[in-house]
Amino acid sequence: MTSHFKADIWLVVATLIAAAGWIFSKETLVGFSPLFFIALRFLGAGLVLAFFCLRSLLNLSNQQFLSALKVGSLFGCAMVFWVLGLQHSQHLGIGAFLNSLGIVMVPLLNFILGGEKPSRYAFLSLPFVLLGMAFLSLDSEFSFGLGEWCFLMAAFFLAFMFIFNSRAAAKISALPLTTIQLITTGLITGFFSLIFEEWSFQQPPAIWGWFAASLLLATSLRFLLQTYAQGLAPPSHTAIIMTLEPVWTAILASFWFAEIMSSFQLIGCSLIFIAVLVNRAPALKMWLGSHWPSRKTAGRP
Repeated sequence: MTSHFKADIWLVVATLIAAAGWIFSKETLVGFSPLFFIALRFLGAGLVLAFFCLRSLLNLSNQQFLSALKVGSLFGCAMVFWVLGLQHSQHLGIGAFLNSLGIVMVPLLNFILGGEKPSRYAFLSLPFVLLGMAFLSLDSEFSFGLGEWCFLMAAFFLAFMFIFNSRAAAKISALPLTTIQLITTGLITGFFSLIFEEWSFQQPPAIWGWFAASLLLATSLRFLLQTYAQGLAPPSHTAIIMTLEPVWTAILASFWFAEIMSSFQLIGCSLIFIAVLVNRAPALKMWLGSHWPSRKTAGRP
């Protein structure tokens, strides 16, 4: 099994866990303010992972620590803008499309920063991604306000975070890298929560159960798998697979909250799936060739 194929598998698993995290988070936010919840979630998840990699953290060089800190800072800024966008946006469908533009930005930004040149399959898949995200957003009217600008800023920071996370993952083990980025994100969001929100720990036990699921599964486990997978393949290779997250989220939401997908949403999910197939066309062709021999080789002893 090649490293790229391993990355694909683990990234798909990570997107499934991330989608479940939307359910966990929605249930948790019934009793938590947004920034406070995110701060506790990421800080707690980082401290849990730190318990298992304390020696590795202490053995990191200054350069490795700064690289991990850069990733965490970018992600922390992205989460602040994402929450502000969620708070101020009047059209969450459009907001989701704008926020997802971070995935589309990755190949070009990575190339500008001196990374690999995007493959033709990455370019061919982009129209399907854009069309798919657009269809997912067509159920509401568009009004470009503060919330939409915040979603764009979140997408911008997420794109840079994805790039630098992939680079850092090639030099730092997944566990200490994930630990530092989660703790940094928790500290950044906690700082802004301390300024803008009131803290309360009077939530009922059920809310804390959803919080635990968000912390341990949707954060600690999810980001550990994602960071490990990104270390196995370049950013432009793995970025498109992350677009599966809204697909899984829509499916889980339809099951958990009895939400019915509209025609636009069904078309959008189909286009995103096509984008993944186009982006992975060489690997798909190789896989098909290994299972169904060509006519020239068929029948030979």
